[in-house]
Amino acid sequence: MKRKSDKAWYALFVLPLVFVFTTVVIIPFFIGIGYSFISWDGMPLNKKTFVGFSNYIQLFSDKNFISSAGHTLLFTVAAVLIINILGLAFALLVTGKLKVRNIARTMLFMPYLIGGLILGYIWQFIFTDVFKSIGETTGLTNIFFSWLLDPKFSLFALIIVATWQMAGYIMIIYITGIQAIPEDVVEAAQVDGANFWQTLFRIKFPLIMPSFTICLFMTLSNCFKIYDVNVSLTKGGPNRATEMLAMNIYNEIFSLNHYGYGQAKAIIFFVVVAVITLIQVSITKKKEVVM
Repeated sequence: MKRKSDKAWYALFVLPLVFVFTTVVIIPFFIGIGYSFISWDGMPLNKKTFVGFSNYIQLFSDKNFISSAGHTLLFTVAAVLIINILGLAFALLVTGKLKVRNIARTMLFMPYLIGGLILGYIWQFIFTDVFKSIGETTGLTNIFFSWLLDPKFSLFALIIVATWQMAGYIMIIYITGIQAIPEDVVEAAQVDGANFWQTLFRIKFPLIMPSFTICLFMTLSNCFKIYDVNVSLTKGGPNRATEMLAMNIYNEIFSLNHYGYGQAKAIIFFVVVAVITLIQVSITKKKEVVM
């Protein structure tokens, strides 16, 4: 009787979540797949024309879509590497003998609490007005100028903002992994004569591989899907040099009213992100060490 009662309570709490997930995610997803095979401007009274796979064929010759894909890939690779390196470095720092480690954790985590839109507007002011003023004052106009007006520097600015926002959050996950390492394992390695770097790469890294799996998955998916910071910081400019795939898809649907074509882009985007993240998870999962 107790098992049946427990199952009833589990169902009571799980079924509402399953219902919400199905109605908000699953059903719209399959409806979106259907829309990707039609030509429609989004107006309810206008005719929906079935075009088959022509939307999918068209996007592979869409220069703006391909360009956005290139920008997204470059941004994601750079941001994922920098975010995880900094997040791990911060985690090692605040789990060491640093006296102000609790304050440091708080300060490093705080940028994640700021909304992406607000964050973008704050850094927009820094990269335009503040940098310009510093350049005029110091004479270093080759470094300090309005970065958002330069195609190369504007993409780098986007990477900096994304790193500043996410590194502290990723740090928390790495801290959890580091603190879960048994102290006797580290002490045994030190007794055997292992130095800091040997302990780090041969003991700690293998044991925190589950944290690597989570952090890489989160940074990959979030960087691929970045939109809010992209809108508020650069708006995709200059000359679409920082237009990410999420913004390209949004503009295609809601600015140009190409609902079917934009949905085809979204489906391809979903498949690419899903495949890349699944490959990453499968690779890092195999490297995890079971204690």
